[in-house]
Amino acid sequence: MAAMSIIPHWNPEDRVFWERTGHRVATRNLWLSIPALTLAFAVWMLWSAVVVHLPTAGFHYSTNQLFWLTALPALSGATLRVFYAFAVPMVGGRRFTALATASLLLPALGIGFAVQDATTSYEWMVVLALLCGLGGGNFASSMAHISFLFPNANKGTALGLNAGLGHLGVALVQFVVPLLISVGLFGVLGGDPQPTSAGPLWLQNAGFVWVPLIAASALAAWFGMNDLSEARAGFAEQAVVFTRRDTWGMCWLYLGTFGSFIGFSAGLPLLLQSQFQRSDLLTLAWLGPLIGALMRPLGGWLADRCGAARITFWAFVTMALGVMTLLLTLPHSGQGGSLVGFLTAFGLLFAASGIGNGSTFCMITRLFLTQRQQAAEPLPSAQAQATRDGNVEAAAVLGLASAIGAYGGFFIPKGYGSSIALTGSPAAALLIFIAFYVSCIALTWWQYSRRHAPHPC
Repeated sequence: MAAMSIIPHWNPEDRVFWERTGHRVATRNLWLSIPALTLAFAVWMLWSAVVVHLPTAGFHYSTNQLFWLTALPALSGATLRVFYAFAVPMVGGRRFTALATASLLLPALGIGFAVQDATTSYEWMVVLALLCGLGGGNFASSMAHISFLFPNANKGTALGLNAGLGHLGVALVQFVVPLLISVGLFGVLGGDPQPTSAGPLWLQNAGFVWVPLIAASALAAWFGMNDLSEARAGFAEQAVVFTRRDTWGMCWLYLGTFGSFIGFSAGLPLLLQSQFQRSDLLTLAWLGPLIGALMRPLGGWLADRCGAARITFWAFVTMALGVMTLLLTLPHSGQGGSLVGFLTAFGLLFAASGIGNGSTFCMITRLFLTQRQQAAEPLPSAQAQATRDGNVEAAAVLGLASAIGAYGGFFIPKGYGSSIALTGSPAAALLIFIAFYVSCIALTWWQYSRRHAPHPC
């Protein structure tokens, strides 16, 4: 089966090949990749849904310690993405997707057992939070694999679907966990509930519920996806992207788009609880990530039709305005504030970051492929080689940018926690976010979106 899953020749830019064979194979790989990535995001953001229930279950951690648990998965996931970014050309998309998905069983099972005992050490919880980063790492390899499969004209939409529907895992985990921890889902096999003043709590369900889904998805990837021989490349061949100035520019921009999406997703439940003391609203926290996830395919679609850099520019403008609005809604010294305004501002931030996620990735695929093609001789053989090299470089940058971008999932919730600990309010962190978005606006306009920009895309 493994040998049959290796495709020796792949040229999606050849219209005859694409219509006869390529479209069908690429679409199958995409629809097997999406549930695997959805589960990866669910496991990655699992702590964001679990930490708010730990004090009720008898765990005595400070607010800053809880913010650390929500931030650490992003830190480890971002670091793993650096390695995962280069793995697909070396290992193969099918193999790596199956193995990386199976690795999610470690944190899912670990959390399920750990939360059943209120004496579990904080240090062990930190280890489990770091293991959840395995889910974050999967994004880099998944996007690299999908980018190889589709022609340049369809990459924005395909990558937007893969990432956007994959991002639904964030909303899914924040929606499902509060519902499932209130019932004995697995009976005797699931363990005893934790007694609380509001009734029994099966916090272990938050981890255990993903186990059968992870196993099924890993098997589906192994038997249903494909490895591409022409996508094979060693690390040295991919490492050329480290010397490209545009690589680091795109990493900065993706830190602003995806980093915002994942950071706001991780930090929103605890920030909402700490600022407004409304635990009853935690069941609505999943709506923000849902908005961002659904907007990402739209961002890819708009980029394909209106210009990727132009869409990214306006996404950053909207995000800067959104944070300014958020500042005005915060309570002061525990008084005042506007909950409706707070939630509306976050809805705007999630929508803009989701659109920016899709358009920024489209910028990357166009930028590096176009540069290679323009530098090559017009001969068909030279253009074919340029297309292959451009796709390899673009895939590497997609992975590297996704790694840098994922650090936003650490800095944003940790920024909230540090700002609250030092000043009593998250306002200082939000002011830093505004300054960062201004830098992204300037970079996008000067390098990519203005008339006569050096690298329009």
